[in-house]
Amino acid sequence: MKRIFKIRKDKNKKIAMERIYDLFEEAEKAYKKNHQLANRCIQLARKIQMKYKVRMPAELKRKFCKHCLHFLVPSLNCRVRLQKNHIVYYCLDCKKFTRFVHKGKER
Repeated sequence: MKRIFKIRKDKNKKIAMERIYDLFEEAEKAYKKNHQLANRCIQLARKIQMKYKVRMPAELKRKFCKHCLHFLVPSLNCRVRLQKNHIVYYCLDCKKFTRFVHKGKER
């Protein structure tokens, strides 16, 4: 019985990841026409991620603000800067920033 439950759980996580990727693609398409729809897609993706306890991939983590859950598009609603070992994303909607570690070339 446990094995069937585990297989079903793995299948649900796989489907959840597919939905998350689809929602991020939809947010990219919708951002130019409707900012609110793009932000809503990000909120839904985040809810799915939390419900199924799926880890958000690194490339998707950088596409939304963790404070206001808005979809980030560099130079439109977000400023991207490099500081020493970090990439800093500054959200122009909520005026907060997020740092990501950046490992550049070793000298």
